Amino acid sequence: MTHPAKPTNYVMPFITMVFLFLIIGFLTTANAQFQGPLKEAFLKGVGDLKNTFATLITFSWFLAYPLCGGIGAAWITKYAYKGTLIRSLFIMIAGLGLFFLSSWFTVQFPNATLQLGQNVVPFGFFIFLLGSFVVGASATILQVVINPYLTACFIKGTQPVQRLAIGGSANSIGTTIAPFFVTGIVFGGVAMEDVQVSQLMIPFLSLVAIIALLVVALFRLSLPDIQGTKAERGEKLEKSIWSFRHLALGVIAIFFYVGVEVCIGANINLYAIEQEKIAGAFSFFGNSSLTLFGINFAIPALMATLYWGGMLVGRLVGSSLKTVHPRIQLVTTTAVATALTLLSIGFNNPWLLTAVGLFHSIMWGAIFTLSVAKLGKYTSVASGVFMIGVVGGAILPLLQGVIADALDGWRWSWLIVIFGELFMLYYALIGSRVYQSAEAIDKTIKN
Repeated sequence: MTHPAKPTNYVMPFITMVFLFLIIGFLTTANAQFQGPLKEAFLKGVGDLKNTFATLITFSWFLAYPLCGGIGAAWITKYAYKGTLIRSLFIMIAGLGLFFLSSWFTVQFPNATLQLGQNVVPFGFFIFLLGSFVVGASATILQVVINPYLTACFIKGTQPVQRLAIGGSANSIGTTIAPFFVTGIVFGGVAMEDVQVSQLMIPFLSLVAIIALLVVALFRLSLPDIQGTKAERGEKLEKSIWSFRHLALGVIAIFFYVGVEVCIGANINLYAIEQEKIAGAFSFFGNSSLTLFGINFAIPALMATLYWGGMLVGRLVGSSLKTVHPRIQLVTTTAVATALTLLSIGFNNPWLLTAVGLFHSIMWGAIFTLSVAKLGKYTSVASGVFMIGVVGGAILPLLQGVIADALDGWRWSWLIVIFGELFMLYYALIGSRVYQSAEAIDKTIKN
């Protein structure tokens, strides 16, 4: 007598994926928040290109996504989900080690610089950029695992878009606390012009220790594969992943989503600093800093925190939206985000941009869910391809920094965000419709 197979319990793997999403969010935003402090600490000799060089920190991080997404998909087929996670965390440890090395090298060899025309850049800055790329590569591979796993793992009483929203909520917790970590802990709440590179070393070594402990825990954790979400080892997929129109357009949509999300999250502090210099102080609080929990925080960091905090609130709300179709969610959020950004440009007020985070919150989950709909065994490959679009987080903020330098101010550079929101609105209304499914392809081949 045969007994029915016991259903796989995905609760602990689900919790693990959610926690890893928190780590990704924290490190992504912490990396972006180093733009302002490192602009002062590393780039004092750069002259009129400070904004462009500062945004290279974000650029190098997100450059990893198009280059490493395919690696993540290939590793899932070869090493399964658990093996891929562990390998990606070892890469993260290496990247954090480079962060430590960048500050140590600059302290030990202060005269090691590179002359670029009239600009003088410490070699330590380039080591930091390399570390940013390596940690970004780790985050890329982690997301190639996490996104399809959260979509496909069955947890009673939840839908795929809800599970992605829960993961996104954890991601937002990380992004919300990261600005305060950078300004309040790493740099001790000091003014940006007083930042010392030596303050980077101990926090980065602490992060290395935390990730190492996480690797040890993962070795002991059971992380079952999910059938039907990836090609088996040696199996050849019949169609090109790019033949799925709704996925191809989804990659473009995520390019603009991540681009505009990072434009605001990474550059709002630079915009706020510019406004502070013009106005002398932030009239909302009457000064340029605020004391919370006994620590003095700069208002620009507070703006970034409010933006990412809005994303956290939105994702918590989104995790309860059982009956609202992802398409409707995307239409509503892109329309409101467009309106708020237009108002911010019109009034030349960075505070209005902080509210956009509330509406950016559930766009990732909505776009990913629409993009991988009905892809079956193509799903894990699609997740790797999907990461190509994340390069928008490298290109658009850098382009915005170039525009800000060209226009001698940040105000009109936010039009780039408007363009991105409008493309996502198009994707929600038209581009996300499914014209070809994996199931239909299999039936055609069998017949």
